[in-house]
Amino acid sequence: MYLTIHNLFWLLLTGSAVGVLGAILGIGGGIFIVPALVLIFHIPVHHTIATSIVSVIATSSAVASTNVEKGLANMRLGMTLEIATVLGAMSGALTAGWLSEATLLRIFAVVLLVVAVLLGWKSSKGERAAILNSQHTILDDQPDDLGLLGASFYDLAEGRQISYRVWKAPLGFLGSLVAGNLSGLLGVGGGFIKVPVIHLVCGVPMKAATATSNFMIGVTAVASAFIYFGRGEVRPALTATVILGVLMGSFIGSVISQRLPGRLVQAIFAVFLLPVAWQMFVRAGL
Repeated sequence: MYLTIHNLFWLLLTGSAVGVLGAILGIGGGIFIVPALVLIFHIPVHHTIATSIVSVIATSSAVASTNVEKGLANMRLGMTLEIATVLGAMSGALTAGWLSEATLLRIFAVVLLVVAVLLGWKSSKGERAAILNSQHTILDDQPDDLGLLGASFYDLAEGRQISYRVWKAPLGFLGSLVAGNLSGLLGVGGGFIKVPVIHLVCGVPMKAATATSNFMIGVTAVASAFIYFGRGEVRPALTATVILGVLMGSFIGSVISQRLPGRLVQAIFAVFLLPVAWQMFVRAGL
């Protein structure tokens, strides 16, 4: 696609819409950026993945700084799991250079289907059921017995300090490796895998799991972004325009998300992702 002032305006608008969706759903905008650029603007998938990777760095940095300041992000857990995600991201980015556009589109379509199922499952069960099915443990009476990776944060909604231990760290490490590989391969943040793993498997409260995942996403994207830069697949004008739109949309989405029922929004977009996944399959020639 030849970039003009007109095209840049629509790219900015698209980036804003993606930022709104990502902020409302809490899974980052990468899962929407690639389909939007491929299906609407017909940009080669390798360039869209590179653009998505760089935009993930920008949005993660903006969100993570706030979460770290509030103490929501578990830095020790995040940096431990980051070892796996960085290795996965680098291997995924290297693999993407060897795969055809049709293969990448098929893989991305499958990932969209997985995200749709996860969003639908989460909206049907709700936060309370998810916590009951996890090994989530709040240690109000043992604030000093948190283990090596445990942490605590103040929950404004509940008006109290929450302390927790981290369970099954090896499984969390494995899940982070898979998330990192998909991040480098497809240009997504990988939060749709990291958040359920950190929350349901490791027993970290949902707010801390989301904040820790957001912190990890940016570091993971940096590891693979250098590879895309080296291959010349990052287009500066395209990337800068999309990033600006995503940052604007993320701010708007964070305001909207406070006023909308989360389960309803998740259910709607779980259904919305199904035709998008089908279009990706069709473009890949099935």
